[in-house]
Amino acid sequence: MIKLGVNSVLFKTMSFAEAARCIKKAGYDGVGICGISGMCTHFNPLGWKVDKGPIRGAIEETGLEILSSEIASHDPEIIKGACEGAAEIGIPVLCIGPSGQMNDEDSLKACFDSINRLCEFAEQHGVTLCCKAHVGSSVWNTPTSLQLASAIKSPNFGIDMDPSHIHRAGEVPSQAVAAVIDYVKHVHIRDCKGPGPSPGESGMQACGRGDIDLYAYLKALVDANYNGACCLEVIGPELDAVSASIIAAESYGYMNACLKMLGAR
Repeated sequence: MIKLGVNSVLFKTMSFAEAARCIKKAGYDGVGICGISGMCTHFNPLGWKVDKGPIRGAIEETGLEILSSEIASHDPEIIKGACEGAAEIGIPVLCIGPSGQMNDEDSLKACFDSINRLCEFAEQHGVTLCCKAHVGSSVWNTPTSLQLASAIKSPNFGIDMDPSHIHRAGEVPSQAVAAVIDYVKHVHIRDCKGPGPSPGESGMQACGRGDIDLYAYLKALVDANYNGACCLEVIGPELDAVSASIIAAESYGYMNACLKMLGAR
């Protein structure tokens, strides 16, 4: 079954416990714990021993499943700490994102080399590192995603398939996912109004509000028997609890209805 979750960056003005309560009330199965320095560190890769108790407490209180954490770094010390903390807390997937610049072969090779090294930490601690195509970075579309998948040999690596970046790369996400599905181990999802380069204001990133055919995208996942996390990831300025909860609840309703229509919930 596809498990629906929310990257807690949507609730970055709150404690993780408060975010988890809102996510649970919106109906989700689980949560992606944000660990991005300078943006939201509900999970601090370099201070996870302090975070461990509050995270476990929030999970026990809400009954949510920990689905992933987004780290968005290639710093070896940060990834080493994140892998150690993930193993201890029970975070199965760490999303690190790509590095470098678009259309730059040297950047692309450097990204591959970096991820291959970082996967050594993941293997030591039994967690999975995932990387998605990110507009502006060295891995930014389906062709570069396939190059990445071919270059990384670790069994602890997978693709994080985010339709909003593929949409902004000028592709059709529901078609593109078929090319990479064999490597997909995590999904970040949001809608997008317009062609980019940004995904638009936070409210328009709610699933169903933008221009991406997310029903077709979810159908492609179901048809391919994808059986993993699908975490809403909405970025932008700080939102109050009501605004963030509306985006989360509306997106859950859309995705849950789509998956029910597809016989997948």
